[in-house]
Amino acid sequence: MSKTTDHLKEAFAGESQANRKYTSFAKKADEEGYPKIAKLFRAAALAEAIHAANHLKALGGIGTTAENLKAAIEGESYEIVSMYPGMIADAESEGDKKATKSFQWAYEVEKVHEALYRYALEHLEPGAEAPEYYVCPFCGYTHEGKFDGKCPVCGAPAEKFLKVE
Repeated sequence: MSKTTDHLKEAFAGESQANRKYTSFAKKADEEGYPKIAKLFRAAALAEAIHAANHLKALGGIGTTAENLKAAIEGESYEIVSMYPGMIADAESEGDKKATKSFQWAYEVEKVHEALYRYALEHLEPGAEAPEYYVCPFCGYTHEGKFDGKCPVCGAPAEKFLKVE
């Protein structure tokens, strides 16, 4: 692998993390009554997302929709099989309840994502009508179609779910 490829991967990871961090900072600034600062964080987050997308393109990391679904399945599978089980075990052994819950929630939701991606790949149809998706704002549980009841991962009520536009 070339130095440039290594740099693109590092830059993609860094810009992606900055996007998520600044998005979270914006939410906190809104909660604390600083709309001006929240807007600045959202603007910077958008710029970081653009940088990340440019780096991913330069890496050749965006293929056809079928290829992208296969890559997404591979990524989710890695998280389910290799990544999160060890993280959960380590957090539990260290007594870090917040980290344990965070890892467990993500682990459960990644299984849902993998299944949704597999289904989408098996039913790949150009021009097909897009279903509605709803996401739990606490754990990230993703549901296709209208959701009623409580989140199966964290127990949040359906009325809290966010509709994906």
